[in-house]
Amino acid sequence: MQGPSREDDEAERAVVSGIEGWSILVTGGGSGIGLATAERLAADGAHVTICGRTEEKLIAAVTRIRTVAADGASVNYVVADVTVDEQVAGAVSAASAVTGRIDGLFACAGGSFHIGPVVDADVAAVRATIDLNLMGSVICVKNAGAAFRAQGTPGSIVLMSSGAGRFPHPFLWAYGVAKAGICFLAKTAAEELGPLGIRVNAVAPGIIDDELMSFITGGGPLLDNYIDQMPIGRVGTVDDVASAVRYLIGPESSFVTGETLGVDGGHHLRRGADYSLLFPS
Repeated sequence: MQGPSREDDEAERAVVSGIEGWSILVTGGGSGIGLATAERLAADGAHVTICGRTEEKLIAAVTRIRTVAADGASVNYVVADVTVDEQVAGAVSAASAVTGRIDGLFACAGGSFHIGPVVDADVAAVRATIDLNLMGSVICVKNAGAAFRAQGTPGSIVLMSSGAGRFPHPFLWAYGVAKAGICFLAKTAAEELGPLGIRVNAVAPGIIDDELMSFITGGGPLLDNYIDQMPIGRVGTVDDVASAVRYLIGPESSFVTGETLGVDGGHHLRRGADYSLLFPS
């Protein structure tokens, strides 16, 4: 007798529980968007494992997430660097160990080590930016995808891109190049992994009020430049992005893959922010 198909399994999970009982790994979950998303997922009943490089930050984040987690939802952490293949494999295994399988991944870890003109590029800083953002995402997709394939179950991966990866932001080009690669990674991985029931999407936030962007959101010409180029003229919140990730990772988006969802107040309709304003002549 033939067992239930992958489509039957995914449909049943969508109808019965949303993401309740799912095991989801969030990289970069110790702060900012990663932390807010981990809180949202746990509040909706998912077992959440966060990872990052700083244990003290992860411990504090786990304590915070547990205060909003639904009854029965566990919250755990593992120290891991997303640029190290073996450490990401270990993080995926840790998330899988909670329930015996992994159901979702939000690859949020990222950052920028370079701001400035191309002709004055600090090659080491550019390389580090691409390694953390793009290669870190590649390594996450590799390991989560392999785990889903081994389980023979559907899975959902959400990657962290940026508006800087979709349209030019002068002087922020190194970060933008890495984030543009993530948009294309989402498309390519979605094409390859779709037949296995694995969806891959990305979010592309604009200016968000978190630790990473506090040097801009505190005020000044660059913040004004952002707001002037946004139909919805306000700074975004980490919860704005968390809601988008929750949609893309969950069964509500079961027919969506290979997409990059802008969460930027319409910034993508105009032009990118001009980071040369950080270097007044």
